Amino acid sequence: MLKNSSHSVEKMMSQDRLYSLRSLNTPMAGKILAGWLMGIGIIFLIVLFLPWQQNIRGNGKVTALSPGNRPQTVETIIAGRIQNWKINEGQFVKKGDTIAVISEVKEKYFDPMFLVRLREVISSKQNSLKSKDLKAQALRRQISALEDGMRTKVNQAKAKLEAERIRFANAKNQFERNKRLFEAGNIPLTKYQDFDYKYQGAEADFVNAEIEIERVQAEYLDKINKAESDLNNTLSDQFETVADLAKLGNELVNMEIRSQQYFILAPQSGYVVKATQAGIGETIKEGEPICTIMPASDDVAVEMHIKAMDVPLISIGRKVRIEFDGFPALQFSGWPSVSVGSFGGIVKVIDYVNSKPGEFRVLVIPDRNDQPWPKQIRNGSGTHGWVMLDDVPVWYEIWRQLNGFPPSLYEEPMDSKGDGKNNKTEAKL
Repeated sequence: MLKNSSHSVEKMMSQDRLYSLRSLNTPMAGKILAGWLMGIGIIFLIVLFLPWQQNIRGNGKVTALSPGNRPQTVETIIAGRIQNWKINEGQFVKKGDTIAVISEVKEKYFDPMFLVRLREVISSKQNSLKSKDLKAQALRRQISALEDGMRTKVNQAKAKLEAERIRFANAKNQFERNKRLFEAGNIPLTKYQDFDYKYQGAEADFVNAEIEIERVQAEYLDKINKAESDLNNTLSDQFETVADLAKLGNELVNMEIRSQQYFILAPQSGYVVKATQAGIGETIKEGEPICTIMPASDDVAVEMHIKAMDVPLISIGRKVRIEFDGFPALQFSGWPSVSVGSFGGIVKVIDYVNSKPGEFRVLVIPDRNDQPWPKQIRNGSGTHGWVMLDDVPVWYEIWRQLNGFPPSLYEEPMDSKGDGKNNKTEAKL
């Protein structure tokens, strides 16, 4: 009996509690919050499966693709003192315009008539060379005349020798015949002595004729050797004069070129953006810069620095989104189509060596199929860039970022212009 009564009491209490819960109404705000949370959850699930374009970030600055169109310093070739400035900073100059005029600081070149005097020295050396050439020609003619005279005299001496030889032979023959007659007693002693005297004289004349040939040759050879010695000395002086003329000519050309270096000219058209030297009378050394020129050119590019781990994922022709400092932009790196204020580019150059520790330089040029880059950007302006890669779901990108995995890598064939085509071959890393 007691058991049934306790059971009925519990039943009545349970019914009272259920009735209390049924009497309570759910607040409208809670229903709205629950609806919003459910909607946000559904939207979040949908967003997780939307495509997300992976990218590689990099910062850099505006530059020029061609090295000749980048800012360059104008340097002096010779040491000097600034005498006059012909330009102002920010002024546009054409190629060959005078930027500044300098004067000499070396005492060797102080003489304003140095070039005139040097030309006079060269002229006198040239006249001296002509005189030496004439002297050498005269000595050659003298040597030739002495050789002809020696041949003539030697021939005359040989003819005389031949005559003396015949006379000597005749005298000897007469002497031998009269000697036999004298021994036979047919002629007197006085006549024999007369023939003996003639024979001795003819023999002496014959010997003298032989000696005369050697004397003539020795005499003329001595004169020829002296003339040849004078000729060699003249030629030696002539060669030294030629060497002096070559040195003076070289010095003259160098001085003429040096005189042109007093005028520092603009190497190309552009704007003078910075003068590193100031004032009048300031001394500068060889190769010291005096100003910087920014070439006037439409050649523009972006120099980005990419982490070394991301460089293998980049290839020439990749699309790039760029945000320039000073230009408002709203960039969704994974959805470039909804980005505002960014500009398109194409990877043109990838360095083979690192430019900074752990970073490689990439040069990006404007994408002709995209919005033109602003005309107001200047060399050296900062940039933020995103090299666009493969399309993946948002959930995959979140998962990759949380785990620190690299982006997906795919190859992009190049056409003849270097632009990437749409056919892709994925290779997940």
